[in-house]
Amino acid sequence: MTENNRNWSCALTGHRKLAADFRTEELSAKLEELLELRCTKFLCGMARGFDLTALSCLIKLREKYKFEIEACIPYAGHEMSFSAEERKLYEAGLACCDQKTVILGAYHPGCFFARNRYMVEHADAVLAYCKRDQGGTAYTAEYALKKGVPVIFLN
Repeated sequence: MTENNRNWSCALTGHRKLAADFRTEELSAKLEELLELRCTKFLCGMARGFDLTALSCLIKLREKYKFEIEACIPYAGHEMSFSAEERKLYEAGLACCDQKTVILGAYHPGCFFARNRYMVEHADAVLAYCKRDQGGTAYTAEYALKKGVPVIFLN
């Protein structure tokens, strides 16, 4: 990731439902550590739970660091499945992103996996909050490892 002091990018992946012991402060500290290791771009999957929490932390860290955020949206209209409160958080976060990439024009089975593969293929590392052996987060971490992309597990 940090060989030759070069800048690098990090994809973010985690569960939609955060465990009771999840600590936003620990996530923020890990993101700051990555920034200090010259991470200059984060790819965010824009899902409820971990993704939007990480995005909120990154927005606060912009007060201290300069970096880019790419919103990796699985399909056009993805936010319509969110509650009104979640949609406000999504839209506020999206407005702070430097780049917005929509993977598919409409919902299609497998669109979330396509989004996750895109993020791995465009990142130098993956930060994963993964507490289960199944599901999209586990798939993304496994896919990254198969592709030779290092995975940093949170907690």
